[in-house]
Amino acid sequence: MSELLKPADSISNSLKCAGCGALLHFVPGTRTLQCSYCGESNAIANTDDVIEPVDYEDFIANIDVTKAADNLKVVDCKNCGSQTVLDASVTSDNCPFCTAPLVLNLQAGKNYLPPHYILPFEVSQKQGADFFQKWLKGLWWAPNDLAQKAGGTSAALSGVYLPYWAYDTDTTTDYTGERGDYYYTTETYTETVDGKTQTKTRQVRHTNWSYTSGTVDCSFRDLLVPASKSLPEKTLDRLTPWKLDMLAKFDERYMSGFRSETYQLDPENGLLKAIAQTVEEINSTIRNDIGGDEQRINNTDTDYRNKAIKYIMLPVWVSAYNYNNKVYQFTVNASTGEVIGQRPLSAIKITLAVLLAIALIIVAFILFSQNANG
Repeated sequence: MSELLKPADSISNSLKCAGCGALLHFVPGTRTLQCSYCGESNAIANTDDVIEPVDYEDFIANIDVTKAADNLKVVDCKNCGSQTVLDASVTSDNCPFCTAPLVLNLQAGKNYLPPHYILPFEVSQKQGADFFQKWLKGLWWAPNDLAQKAGGTSAALSGVYLPYWAYDTDTTTDYTGERGDYYYTTETYTETVDGKTQTKTRQVRHTNWSYTSGTVDCSFRDLLVPASKSLPEKTLDRLTPWKLDMLAKFDERYMSGFRSETYQLDPENGLLKAIAQTVEEINSTIRNDIGGDEQRINNTDTDYRNKAIKYIMLPVWVSAYNYNNKVYQFTVNASTGEVIGQRPLSAIKITLAVLLAIALIIVAFILFSQNANG
């Protein structure tokens, strides 16, 4: 796997093998760099840094100043739209998401913003391939020969770090609404039983609605928003959860041997998506505050305070397989092993299932008719 990130001068020596001078690559599941030629290894020191966000407003105000302009550039893939981080000395490569050729236009290259934290690869390439094979075999509606035809492509897994924004915020919400309290009345009705009319009573539920208003406070931590557009949004959402307790302070040595993306969703628009994630919990808190048996929320006004942000990189294995001349993409969460992917459907299995369902309906109808006539 090609090396796409040139480390800062301060850590260049730690990426060079002391035994043969080759480049050391990070070993998933460890905190170690290893030479694939002679086996020499270097440990990445565990600094036990406290993982904490930075002030959101300060981050936005200084984002252009923070970008590195010396050794890293960002190139767009004209085929799928992904943005890959390349060493400034690299002029071409292949896109890890669609395998299309990447050609770096130095005139249009974008500067690279270093992340705050990184979640190092925990799942190795071999383990990722094993997870993919297990996923293939568990696809009930897929063609029977899918695992055999597509399994060999898992060796082409590419390790990529995807960019995410993680937001913290405290909220204060003023609301107006209505509280519904149940009460019951006794209702008299008649019913015919064995040809005779009988008078009976029953309890009928009613709701008494009353106006209410109030203020609730909520706190939110690590509202994750994918900043990549290279994978389908549904795939990015389903890759959760992530082992965020394993985050480490950003160190380019963790990226040695892997590709990385830069953000395609800016932090301002990312904040809007994070705010959307808070609505359900805020409304739930309001309903609890209103009390009663039912609640109606008429108006809310939320103040988002103490906004903070972390720019983090999360690891995935990505690849694609070909089945009947059609390409299907899949992704492996390199922290948990979760596989999310596209897959073909077996027309034969679906047809048989439909025919079986029709047969069961016909049998049920015949049995019902026989019982009714009997």
